[in-house]
Amino acid sequence: MLVNYLIVFLISMVPLIELRGAIPYAIGFHLPLFLSYLVAIVGNMLPVPFIFFFARKVLEWGKDKKIIGKLFTFCLQKGEKGGQKLMEKAGKGLYWALFLFVGIPLPGTGAWTGTLAASILNMDFKKSVIAIMGGVILAGIIMGLASGGVFSLIGI
Repeated sequence: MLVNYLIVFLISMVPLIELRGAIPYAIGFHLPLFLSYLVAIVGNMLPVPFIFFFARKVLEWGKDKKIIGKLFTFCLQKGEKGGQKLMEKAGKGLYWALFLFVGIPLPGTGAWTGTLAASILNMDFKKSVIAIMGGVILAGIIMGLASGGVFSLIGI
């Protein structure tokens, strides 16, 4: 059983899969939901400070490199362009927008992407982490309900 919790933890750390994949895995293996939920949140949040403080630096460093330069430049440009649009639309509600971006479990959203966007936008670390953690908690609740079949029971 400990191995399954370790797998939940590791799945929740994987970019693009994150907690959105870890919760259904836990439910599929009939692990207790609350403990699985806590393990997945910790695993999903663990990379956040590293992404916030180092991802932009790595992308900036790699944009001039021969093999990886185009990809890294693309990531920086896409992040900055998307960030500017988000700032224009969200205004003072930027952290709420970050919370919803991370919290609504759609492809391409999540803690990794939200943290990278916050880093590229030079958002406040503490406020960003609070918004991202809130989003991860919301995504976990949504995925737990969806995976548990609650949505099918109420006709959604």
